[in-house]
Amino acid sequence: MANPNPMSPGQSTTRPASDTSRQHGAMEYTTPPCDLDEVRLYRLERIRNELRKHDYAGGLFFDPVNTRYATDTTNMQIWCAHYETRCVFVATDGPVVVFDYGNYPHLVEDVPTVDEYRALSSFYYFTAGDRVEAKAEKFADDIAELVTAHGGGNRRLAVDRLSWEGVRPLLARQIEIFDGLEVTEHARVIKSDGELMLMRAAIDVCEQGMTSMYEALEPGITENALWAKLHETNIALGGEWIETRLLCSGERTNPWFRECSMKTINAGEMVCFDTDLIGPYGYCADISRAWLCGDNEPTPEQRRLYSLAYEQIQHNIDVLQPGKTFREVAFESWQLPDEFLANRYGSLIHGVGLADEWPSIKHSNDFDTKGYDGTLQPGMTLCVESYIGTDGGAEGVKLEEQILITETGTETLSTWPFESKLLN
Repeated sequence: MANPNPMSPGQSTTRPASDTSRQHGAMEYTTPPCDLDEVRLYRLERIRNELRKHDYAGGLFFDPVNTRYATDTTNMQIWCAHYETRCVFVATDGPVVVFDYGNYPHLVEDVPTVDEYRALSSFYYFTAGDRVEAKAEKFADDIAELVTAHGGGNRRLAVDRLSWEGVRPLLARQIEIFDGLEVTEHARVIKSDGELMLMRAAIDVCEQGMTSMYEALEPGITENALWAKLHETNIALGGEWIETRLLCSGERTNPWFRECSMKTINAGEMVCFDTDLIGPYGYCADISRAWLCGDNEPTPEQRRLYSLAYEQIQHNIDVLQPGKTFREVAFESWQLPDEFLANRYGSLIHGVGLADEWPSIKHSNDFDTKGYDGTLQPGMTLCVESYIGTDGGAEGVKLEEQILITETGTETLSTWPFESKLLN
């Protein structure tokens, strides 16, 4: 199924504020758009199904995205990403225990996914100093106790990330450690109807932020000031954070992956960005667009680059069908002309949920050396990527759409239109 909302070459992208408010509803999501407890229990069962599939006694998750997925409880998520100070133990058949930065049980009140709350014996050097070893031993005692009590003799534990200071005492207690990321990535991949409602809310907030950016874009604004409009809207409307700072203009758009700076944006320059926005309820809106600053007519080269990026996006959405393998997708996708290969984006298509996630489908040029296979399934949410920029070229174009694999094809979840004046 093709993109249901492609912009025809004659379609305008100038949207009055009233039209934007009508389209996005100007919602703040003060109440959830679905039953959060249903979403929470669905996600926890997805985790447990993966644990059963691998015959694990349980899972131990430190990554804030995984702890959020398993329990929907949070505490200082960005800060806790730096330190092993908060984790969740999920028994395959038994309780879910949150180990937190301190003793703050009010943080998990009325959440059906949490059975017990404890303070963690934090063993990272910043907090433990020369007590690291003793603190890690206490941590390992707590985890081993849970595995022994609820594993039924099974001592196989999936762990998503853990330093050697935490691994060593677990091994000494005859805990076998396996890759927990395989568990969480495959658990997260199929979205429930409630999750899709939450993702749509994140996209709505993101596109309201893009409206703020679009209205603020004029010659003389800095890249940072423009990017701040997206942050401001996201936080004001209930969102959480933005994972990157990928916005650049003019000559900084080629090659890709320069983050925003104090550079002033000039009339006639291309402005490219990738939202990577974590919106309300923790879901990601990952949309890329390229705009032209000011009222200038685009150059023929700007039109050429933009039109090719648009063509790549639309072709690759058309390729996606449930049941198709990743290899088939890679080799049926739009083939990059040689002049763009050196600057190609790292993946053609990747999963998205609470953040970027499995799978990452590689270009056909890279598939045999970097790719892996799998199958598209209904309920997957994916981002279709394009970066078009010649090696050494003056500018580049970054576009990206967020889509859902349905029973019969695809549905495009992102709704921001493409730029008619940049299309040939």
